[in-house]
Amino acid sequence: MTHFEEEDRSVEHQDKSKYHDESKDSCKKGLNGFQKFLAMAIIVQTILLLFVAIKISGLSAINNDANTLVPNENLPDDVPTNNPSLNLDILIDDDDFEGNKDAPVTIVEFSDYECPFCEKFYRETLEQIRLKYIETGKVKLVYRDFPLGFHPQAQKAAEAAECAGEQDQYYQMHDLLFERGVVGGSSTFKEYAQDIGLDTAKFAACLDSGQMAQEVKKDASAGQQLGVSGTPSFFVNGKQLVGAQPFSVFQQAIEAELNK
Repeated sequence: MTHFEEEDRSVEHQDKSKYHDESKDSCKKGLNGFQKFLAMAIIVQTILLLFVAIKISGLSAINNDANTLVPNENLPDDVPTNNPSLNLDILIDDDDFEGNKDAPVTIVEFSDYECPFCEKFYRETLEQIRLKYIETGKVKLVYRDFPLGFHPQAQKAAEAAECAGEQDQYYQMHDLLFERGVVGGSSTFKEYAQDIGLDTAKFAACLDSGQMAQEVKKDASAGQQLGVSGTPSFFVNGKQLVGAQPFSVFQQAIEAELNK
């Protein structure tokens, strides 16, 4: 073998070694790039999932059941709307009210006995409104039914309150439904009727016959016509306020009406 042939082979061997090393480096670089891409994809996917979860938890759905015509419930943190005031004659039906019938401020509440945010309003805010405004003759509260389609006991609970109202015990039943809950349905409501001293036979006949079903649905239909899309929703002298707002928000709205 000549000297030149040995040099050529040496160069060829070096080139192959260099190519082999570069290939290894390329594989490492490719692997590192893929790992970075995979990590980034996981991060992006996680962010998207969190965003979707937050949106789902905050949105209210609409149930378009033709028999119930009732929407889903709103978050308690909704702010008061800027809708113009409505004619109170549209808002107030023949529903039971609490307080002075000639009070300068009327609050109309559209609510559901199985709605957790409605219960939140009852437990955290209503008592303060009662003490400061209803019992002092400044506010009249009108409760209107707005049962949610996906709450299995909501419709019948509303009927139970209406049946109690036939014996002038509407708000006594109203309070028990929020305090003790609606689990058990009609049998539970009949126990409540006994607890508040109703004529239980008369109450049971009213509840079992479904004679108040249309009254409840009439309230829900009126709510939809007024633009109610979730519970609880309120109208303070016709001005809409949405959600289980704290007492301070209601106080501001009430005082604004009293100072007119």
